[in-house]
Amino acid sequence: MCSGMPATLSAAASGAHCFVCSRKSTVGGARLRRLLRMTSAAESISGGPAGYRAALAVREFRAVFAAHLLSLLGLVTGEIALSVLVYRTTGSPLLGALAFALGFLPYLLGGTLLAGVADRYPARRVLVLCNLLCAASAVVTALPGAPVGVLLAMRCFSALIGPVLAGTRSATLGDVLGEGDLFVLGRSLIRIVTQGAQVAGFAAGGLLLTAVPPRTALLSTVAGFLASALLLRFGTQRRPGRASGGAAVLRASLSGARQLLADRRIRALLLLSWLPPFFLVAPESLAAPYADEIGAGTVGVGLLMCGMPVGTIVGEVLAGSLLGPRGRERLTLPAAAVLLLPFLLYALRPSLGWALCAVALAGLGAAYTLGLDQWFVAAVPEELRGRAMTLQTAGTMTVQGLGMALAGAAAEYAPVHWVVVGAGAVGTLVVGGVVRVVVGSA
Repeated sequence: MCSGMPATLSAAASGAHCFVCSRKSTVGGARLRRLLRMTSAAESISGGPAGYRAALAVREFRAVFAAHLLSLLGLVTGEIALSVLVYRTTGSPLLGALAFALGFLPYLLGGTLLAGVADRYPARRVLVLCNLLCAASAVVTALPGAPVGVLLAMRCFSALIGPVLAGTRSATLGDVLGEGDLFVLGRSLIRIVTQGAQVAGFAAGGLLLTAVPPRTALLSTVAGFLASALLLRFGTQRRPGRASGGAAVLRASLSGARQLLADRRIRALLLLSWLPPFFLVAPESLAAPYADEIGAGTVGVGLLMCGMPVGTIVGEVLAGSLLGPRGRERLTLPAAAVLLLPFLLYALRPSLGWALCAVALAGLGAAYTLGLDQWFVAAVPEELRGRAMTLQTAGTMTVQGLGMALAGAAAEYAPVHWVVVGAGAVGTLVVGGVVRVVVGSA
């Protein structure tokens, strides 16, 4: 299975060289040059990992990192407050859940139709504007007497902007940290803080709502996005857009998506980004019914919801701190191939402790994304980087939403623990097929 996997950055560059010779394409030549630059950077490390400290030593990255943390904490708290507000206003569990789920659904639309913004305009301007628009949306939801329709519409509006914000931020990391190891570590830190902030934000949001009304709690979202916008405006450099301004944004977005999906290598790497999360969300989305099934109560629900994020954080920290670029590349495909196998433990209808071990172990396997990031940034032409990151983010969020919905639907007809087992078994077969596609595209 691993024989065709690029074991080093040099091997990846050689594979790209063969691709250039066979197709004689301009994009392939650009890819080769990027890979060779990455190879040189990796070899200069003398085989050892750069470590997260090296990424955090870059002042501009610290500003991007802190801005993301502030906006994320406000966003997560706001999600809880909005869901509670809608439920208290309507008394409808469906509408309360919909207020939360609407954070996923518009992602595909925004990531497909607005991705061109990430490359067309200066990144700093896009990041600041997206944060200000999200802050304005939160202000509207916090207004006394705002009807439920407006609350849900503002939730959709923020989710529509989300993939542009995330994609532009990821592409900016390439400008701030370069395309080599620091870029990979920077993206890893963003993912780590995202997982950690979700856990902390949900806890903080719950505590905040015991003290203040939901509309007041929503002001924390406004503050988070405004602080993020200020940090990005004064903490990052102004850089021109990557793409020329000839075509309309919609046309550039769709054209970029077609170009990316037409490339065999990029298409394979996108599938490896999207399909594992589709299956990984099953235990998390079914945490409440499984806790009820084993009699673990509400405490069990909270622990099951935290298990995978904690495992993911530990896995990324270990891979980022202890392994260099070559080690992370070697880990990528094996880790992706086995990360869903712990779900098979659910066949024994495990107790809370063993179930936590299973989901945390699956979270550890998410460390495969570090090596995947190395391959992805090398495969994407620089002028398409913003659109590629936006499409990747939008696809990930969309498949997670679909995975949650399908897991819930399956649990209507089968015991919860068997649904998780099915996700692990089917997911392992599907991801194994994608791994073979990635090997064949190298």
